[in-house]
Amino acid sequence: MRPPFDLSLYLVTDRAMTASRGLVETVRAAAAGGATMVQLRDKEAGDAELAALARALVGALAGTALRVIVNDRADIAAAAGAHGVHLGQDDGDPARARALLGPGAIIGQSAGDPGELARVDPGLVDYVGIGPFASTATKGDAGAPLGASGFARLRAATSLPAVAIGGIGPANAAQAIAAGANGVAVVSAICAASDPEAAARALRAIVRAGAR
Repeated sequence: MRPPFDLSLYLVTDRAMTASRGLVETVRAAAAGGATMVQLRDKEAGDAELAALARALVGALAGTALRVIVNDRADIAAAAGAHGVHLGQDDGDPARARALLGPGAIIGQSAGDPGELARVDPGLVDYVGIGPFASTATKGDAGAPLGASGFARLRAATSLPAVAIGGIGPANAAQAIAAGANGVAVVSAICAASDPEAAARALRAIVRAGAR
C-alpha cells in the first residue's frame, strides 16, 4: 500500500542554491516550516554521490510525514530507501519504475501539454507535475509558461492529484491553487531564501488560504 502524501508544498532541491547552508540543512529547515514533500534533483551528481544525498535526506527526515522523492532515478530511489521517483516525459518508464520500486512507491510524472498529459497512466502514476506555470530559470529545457488559464485547462483533463511547478513563489502560489493545483512545487523560493524555514512557512500559509 502506498504511503499517504501531501503535495501542498513540494520542495525541489538545487544544490548550488543551498551550497552555503547545505542541502540537508536547507531541507530540514523547509520541513520545519511546513514543506510536505521533497524531490532530490541534481543532474550533475554521479551515481554514488546522488545515492549518498538521497540516503542523507531519508535519514534526516525519518519519523516525519515528509516524503522523499528522487528525480528521474528509480534505481537510486530504491537503493536509498526513498519514498518514490519523479519522472520527466523522456526520463524513465513509469512501468519499469513501478516494477523496480513496488506497489508502495510514489511515482510522479511531468506534463506540459495535452499530448504529454495523455501519456500519463493513472494506473502507474500517483500524481502529475504540470508546468511550467510561470517563466523559470531553474530548468533550462522548460517550455513556454502555461499561466493560470493554461494550467487550469490541463488540470481539468486529469483525475490525478496535480502539483504546479515552474517559476512559483509567494507572488503567484495562490494563483496556482486557484487554478486547481493540489500544491505548488518550488525551487528558488526556498532554496535561495535567506531563511528557508520562514520562506516555507509563508508559502504554506498561502497554499492553505487558497485551498479553503
